[in-house]
Amino acid sequence: MINIKKEGILLKKTHFEFENEGVLNPAVMRDGDSVNIYYRAVRKGNFSSIGYCRLDGPLTISERWDKPFMIPEFEYESHGVEDARLVKIDDLFYMTYTAYDGTNARGALATSRDLNHFEKQGIIVPDISYAEFVFLAESAGKVNKNYYRNHKFYYQEADPEKKIMLWDKNVIFFPRKINGKLVFLHRIRPGIQIVSVNNLNELTNAFWENYFLNLEKNIVLDPVYAFESSYVGSGCPPIETEYGWLLIYHGVEETHHGIVYSACAALLDLNDPSKELARLPYVLFSPEYNWELNGEVDNVVFPTGTALFGNTLFIYYGAADTYIACASVKLPELVAELLKYSVKNEK
Repeated sequence: MINIKKEGILLKKTHFEFENEGVLNPAVMRDGDSVNIYYRAVRKGNFSSIGYCRLDGPLTISERWDKPFMIPEFEYESHGVEDARLVKIDDLFYMTYTAYDGTNARGALATSRDLNHFEKQGIIVPDISYAEFVFLAESAGKVNKNYYRNHKFYYQEADPEKKIMLWDKNVIFFPRKINGKLVFLHRIRPGIQIVSVNNLNELTNAFWENYFLNLEKNIVLDPVYAFESSYVGSGCPPIETEYGWLLIYHGVEETHHGIVYSACAALLDLNDPSKELARLPYVLFSPEYNWELNGEVDNVVFPTGTALFGNTLFIYYGAADTYIACASVKLPELVAELLKYSVKNEK
């Protein structure tokens, strides 16, 4: 078993209007001895923006803004910009986030060269309805039937004719090009999928139609264990190690105590990260303290960013959709433990 240290709560909500409901799910970027944190700030009514704070070292807050860093500007994100993740590829920072319009939640992108000024690039996931996705997924065959058994989630009895777009969230880029291509993970329940393109202009309707007709080839992780039996989702940006890409993701289980979100870990192939090399058969860490068990959403640890200091990996996560907390683990120990649980890959 892995020795995980819960470092405790880093950030709580404040009296400022933009974050008076909760703070959670931060994007993280280390810069020298500092750590930049771009966190989801929620105001009453469940409207989200992105707040900012800076840490000296991995745990000490040295600066925190009293206003949002990023706010909704367009109709597709009118209800919130949520759950950002952040990587640097070459000389460009890629911040992905969930754009929520009150009905639909879809992955969007903003880019920057200096971490201070981000330019929104719009939604980068498929612009199709759930019904269209079901048609394509069923046509593909050989796909986990849970991919198109979400009718109750998408179609509410109060408005069964409402057209709901495919929810495609948790978009996370790998922090470098792989074989000359931009590669990112995304999540359509219940699994995690992968996209590889020369440039983002390739993400056309025709691209996505072909993608879904070959959906099985693009699935990286589907639920396997009980603690992730409902669905899994990309968590922190992948970390490159000599043995593969370390992916810390979230797994969701429906229990008699309600839905539980846990942090999980897997290892993906360096040159072809669509291939799973290893996966922990137990959770990396799960809700155990009161501030993880009780909040706006109970029983949640939701990892979204990391910072490496020496050989210690600090994992930043949302706790009960109310706080931002941190856990730490020795990176070499985690990788060594993962290597004990290599999987057979048929890709």
